[in-house]
Amino acid sequence: MRLLAFTLLLGSAWAFADDRPLRFSVVDSWAMPLAHIEDGKLTGGILFELFSETARQVHRAPAFHLLPRARVEQALLSHVVDVRCYVAPSWTEHEFHDYRWSVPLMVQRDLLVSRAGLKGELQSLTGESIGTVLGYHYPRLQPLLDNGRLTRDEARNQELVLKKLQIGRYRYAISSEIALNWFNRSLPKGERLTPASTIEETPLACMVLDSPEVPADEILKALATLKADGTIERILSHYR
Repeated sequence: MRLLAFTLLLGSAWAFADDRPLRFSVVDSWAMPLAHIEDGKLTGGILFELFSETARQVHRAPAFHLLPRARVEQALLSHVVDVRCYVAPSWTEHEFHDYRWSVPLMVQRDLLVSRAGLKGELQSLTGESIGTVLGYHYPRLQPLLDNGRLTRDEARNQELVLKKLQIGRYRYAISSEIALNWFNRSLPKGERLTPASTIEETPLACMVLDSPEVPADEILKALATLKADGTIERILSHYR
């Protein structure tokens, strides 16, 4: 992973030092395979590869701004970051008229996950504590929380949510499919966590600041090309 990170950074357009870096937002609660964060810095993972390749395509060096999830939207409103990725319009509280949306780049498939092969639909559960990531909004879960049928048991990131499920803190958790597969990759078959049901599938994209200092058209074109030519699929395949 360190070699890959070093190679990608060398491949970034350091020769274009006259242009300021392209600033990407990084949520400090992201975990692998989305992001490897070490000593407060993004050093690997799916989004590290995507950000680095996007910056290379537009001849900018990437700069990674590590932020708590609750501060990401304020950073956008203040134009502290140029690009926010792995996001859907339904996940944002503001419309952000100064930002433009890319084409959908990947799909997040959210699952209800269980131990020991338990099955069940989220809407059919009652009296359960559901493992969730602190600060994440779950549209399908919220009505069940509001009427008191279910409660949340939160952890700081997706990996910790799954670890708590593994040791039996609760019987069900919500996880993306890619995070579940990453978590299970080194576990014996009989100990792996399993999908109880699919909750929803959400197309995810990037938001790009439309500003004289940011080549928004080039960035959006680069992202569309990375999707169309299979680069994003190849990045995802590294973590399956």
